[in-house]
Amino acid sequence: MRAVVTRVSQASVTVDGEVVGEIGEGLLALVGVGREDDADRARVLGRKLHELRVFPTDDGARSVGDLGLPVLVVSQFTLYADTRKGRRPSWVDAAPGEVAGPLVAEVVAELVRRGTAVQTGRFGARMSVASVNEGPMTLQLEV
Repeated sequence: MRAVVTRVSQASVTVDGEVVGEIGEGLLALVGVGREDDADRARVLGRKLHELRVFPTDDGARSVGDLGLPVLVVSQFTLYADTRKGRRPSWVDAAPGEVAGPLVAEVVAELVRRGTAVQTGRFGARMSVASVNEGPMTLQLEV
C-alpha cells in the first residue's frame, strides 16, 4: 500500500457539491492499494499514520495519536500509475475496486481502533480534494 501524507491546517473532500469529509489541523492521507496488498498491510499503514511524528511541539515531534488530531483518508488508485513508458499511465499495478475498497476501509478501521478521529472521501467517486499544507510537509509512505 502507498500513501501520500500531508500535514494540514485544514482539508476537505467534496462529491457532487457536497462536503463528505472535512478536518481542521491533522493529516490528509491519499491512499493507494496495489494488487499484492492485503488486510495486514492495511493495518500497518493505519498504525503508521496514527504514529507518524510530523507535528512539531516544544517537546519534540508528535503524532496525530499523541495530539488527538484527525486524519482525512481519501482513496487514490492513481498512486499506482506506471508512467515509465509512453504518454499514458498504466494502471496494471493498482488493485481492482472490489479489492481496494475493503482495504482502504481497513486502514480507516485501524485508525479508529487506535482512537483516531477519521473522515473519508467516497470510494470510487469523482472527488474534489482541498487542503492547506502546513510546513510544507508531504511524505510518501509505502508498506
